[in-house]
Amino acid sequence: MTEENMAEEKQMPLTEHLEELRSRLIVCVVTVLVGFFVSYGFKEQLFALVARPLNIAMGEGGKLIFTSLTEPFIAYLKISFFGGIIIALPVILYEIWAFVAPGLYSKEKKVIFPLVFLGCLFFAGGASFGYFIVFPMGFKVLLAFGGDVADALPSMKEYLGLATKLLIAFGVVFELPLFIVTFSRMGMVTPQMLRKGRKYALVIFVICGAILTPPDPFSQLMMAAPLVILYEISIIGAVIFGKKPEPETDVDDIDDID
Repeated sequence: MTEENMAEEKQMPLTEHLEELRSRLIVCVVTVLVGFFVSYGFKEQLFALVARPLNIAMGEGGKLIFTSLTEPFIAYLKISFFGGIIIALPVILYEIWAFVAPGLYSKEKKVIFPLVFLGCLFFAGGASFGYFIVFPMGFKVLLAFGGDVADALPSMKEYLGLATKLLIAFGVVFELPLFIVTFSRMGMVTPQMLRKGRKYALVIFVICGAILTPPDPFSQLMMAAPLVILYEISIIGAVIFGKKPEPETDVDDIDDID
C-alpha cells in the first residue's frame, strides 16, 4: 500500500478535525493558565530578572517607578503570562505536532522535528544575545543621553514593553538562517541569488534595526550587525544543505536513446 493510499484512509471528516482542534486548543489554554498561576507565584522574582540589565546600567540607587496605581499589577500579570507561555511551550508544541502529524508523510515528519528544535534553539539564542549583550550596553548608552541634566525614571510598564519587544525581535531575527536554508532546500533561493542580494539585504537589515530597536545608532547597529553575520552563515548553509541542481541531459544522449 502506498503512502498516498494510507493518507486517504486516515482522512477524517471536517467535524472530527474541528473537534480534535478544539480539544487540543483547550489543552494548550489550560496548560498556559497553569503556567500563569505558577509564574504569578514568582512574579516579583521574574520581573526583577527581566529588569536586571537596566538596574545594573542605572547603578546603585536606580530603580523603576510606576505612575498609576494599577501599573505594578498589570506588569506582574504580563510577566506571569509570558512565563506561563514559556512553561507551556513543550505541551503546545506537542499538541501542534499531534494535530498535524497524521497528515504528514514519514519523510516530512523527519524534517519537521529538527526544524522545530532548531527554531526554538535559534530563538533562545537570539533572546539571550539581546538580554546578555545588547541590553547592558544599550541601556548604558541610552541613559548617558540624559547626562547631568535629567535623572532617568523609567516606569515598569514602559520598560516591560520595551524589553519584551526587543527580546522577541532578537529571537525572531536569529531565525534568519533557518528560514533561508529551508527556502534553499525547497529550491526557492540559491546561493548565487543570496550573494547577489547582499547589498539589498544590508539595506533591509538597517531598516529592521531602525524599526525594531530604540532610536539610537548603537541599538540599531547591535541589531543589524548580527543579521549581516547570520546572512553570511545562511549562504554557507544554503551551499551545504540547499537543493542541488539537477544534472542537465545531454542532447547526444537523447539522440542515442532515440
